[in-house]
Amino acid sequence: QVQLVESGGGLVQAGGSLRLSCAASGSISSLNVMGWYRQAPGKQRELVATITSGGSTNYADSVKGRFFISRDNTKNTVDLQMNGLKPEDTAVYYCNINVIVRQYSVNTYWGKGTLVTVSS
Repeated sequence: QVQLVESGGGLVQAGGSLRLSCAASGSISSLNVMGWYRQAPGKQRELVATITSGGSTNYADSVKGRFFISRDNTKNTVDLQMNGLKPEDTAVYYCNINVIVRQYSVNTYWGKGTLVTVSS
């Protein structure tokens, strides 16, 4: 029972920047991984970046050096700063959280998504 709400999507020209935000609410344990995924037209959803509750980050090769993920554990928010945007970054971006509910069990929750369109 976790709800995720994304914001910050929009239309931007190539080379521009956007900052996405996600606010989580509900039953969130201290052990969790939050992240951003994206789904472009005709493609499957793919990982963009993740960040653990301890602050460890992971990025897709395609966004390394351009995108930066951060979180605020006290507010249960996660942001994605996107710089140097390219047309191939166009996609619906989804906020995600994986919550460890038991030692061997993980629950996954998704936001509804926010559209990022990068024009050339």
